Amino acid sequence: MLVNCVAYQEGKKLADIKPEDINRFLSRPECFVWVGLKDPAPGELAALQHEFDLHELAVEDARHGHQRPKIEEYGDSIFCVLHNVEVEGDELKIGEVDIFVGRNYVLSVRNQAQPGFAAVRARCEREPELLKHGAGFVFYALIDAVVDRYFPVLDAIEAEFEKFEEQIFSGKSLRANIEGLYYVRQKLTTMQHAVLPLLEAVGKLYGGRVPQVCAGMQEYYRDV
Repeated sequence: MLVNCVAYQEGKKLADIKPEDINRFLSRPECFVWVGLKDPAPGELAALQHEFDLHELAVEDARHGHQRPKIEEYGDSIFCVLHNVEVEGDELKIGEVDIFVGRNYVLSVRNQAQPGFAAVRARCEREPELLKHGAGFVFYALIDAVVDRYFPVLDAIEAEFEKFEEQIFSGKSLRANIEGLYYVRQKLTTMQHAVLPLLEAVGKLYGGRVPQVCAGMQEYYRDV
């Protein structure tokens, strides 16, 4: 499903546009297009692959999902996979966010991930001096938003751990509390799978040879 399709130029929003008009805006100097999709149908992703000339391997990864968090370069473009983690009842719900970034486009794809990026878009539009960096700044803002969502999840896991720890030392329901701690450990492992590969991947964006689309934004990526 198409959520947004917006053209920007020199740090300012030009217009909400139709997908069929993307190519017309991509040809403008200092202009880029930011498209947001949620649980897209194969045809939607295929159409945008054509518009943005996305690499086939990256598109295949996005189409099939269940990828490890990573950042890969394909020529002058970047493909990024992030895990979106939400607390749903007593469980953690894992979704995937795939981001395609090029010199004049950003395509964010949410798969089984409920929270959207309306607040990220609003933040970017409030900071035209930073948005002048183009697709590279939007890429940073998207990663930063996903990472920020990890903190309340970690707080919830920590509170759950402390609850079971207190109950164990009280001497009540020992077996049930040990089982509870085991499930908390599983949740921590889930978070490790989301965070640890991303730490390594983001290092590529501020150290050594930085991808061209991220040039000038190294300190922002370092903060992630």
